[in-house]
Amino acid sequence: MSEDKELKNEQDQMDQVNENQEQEAVETETPKEPTFEDKYNELNDKYLRIHAEFDNYRKRTNKEKIDIIGSANAALLKDLLPVMDDFERAMANNENIDDVQGMKEGISLIFNKFKMTLENKGLKPMVVDGEVFDAEIHEAIANIPAPKKKLKGKVVEAVEKGYYLNEKVIRYAKVVVGQ
Repeated sequence: MSEDKELKNEQDQMDQVNENQEQEAVETETPKEPTFEDKYNELNDKYLRIHAEFDNYRKRTNKEKIDIIGSANAALLKDLLPVMDDFERAMANNENIDDVQGMKEGISLIFNKFKMTLENKGLKPMVVDGEVFDAEIHEAIANIPAPKKKLKGKVVEAVEKGYYLNEKVIRYAKVVVGQ
């Protein structure tokens, strides 16, 4: 009988150990409620990561913009190089030339080539003579009495041309306005 008691005691101890292990397993499986400090640390970590990502994005886009502007300038300059070559040839030929008409023709051809290159890049001159004065696109440098009544408040003369680049004013026309 004493063996039965010992076996029963051992059995009871084993059952109690199993119960304790099961209870510990249940306690470890149930997630603990995150504390406010845990939530704060998690949100702060997310904020820092997002801030770093945004900073990297900003730096990358700024670098891309600089690269785009640089390559755009390179394309324009590459298109202007033939005009520069024409000017150099004209200057070399004009040193020993007596034909003034030929020189005028050559300069006119080079000017037209230069003008066409700029127009192909989106540059357009403003047409301002006889237009109503508009402070958005004109810069008045003088007011004179209007030579005709219909020129009152209008542009009488353009002293310096204005230019658009793709419909945006890049240089205002300097004009004389009739009063």
